[in-house]
Amino acid sequence: MIQVQHDTERHRFVAPTEGEGAFLLYAPLGPGRVDFQSTYVPPALRGQGIGERVVRAALDWARAEQLHVVPTCWFVGEVVDRLPEYRDLLAPV
Repeated sequence: MIQVQHDTERHRFVAPTEGEGAFLLYAPLGPGRVDFQSTYVPPALRGQGIGERVVRAALDWARAEQLHVVPTCWFVGEVVDRLPEYRDLLAPV
């Protein structure tokens, strides 16, 4: 099982794999808000749920930190659409 790691210095969540790892990049937006900017999964690893695991780890962190998420990355928005338990984390428009 792939363990997702939080790299706070580089503002990213990483799922280390052999070779290139999957990751989600984020940027703090000020008090109580964070922008999930980009998610990447190497082509050879796509379709295995790794990207969703990375996004879920980031969303769980946002919940624990009481942050609202701006889902700039389309994939983050797609995951939240599929998993309604995370919808309350989306930043108000």
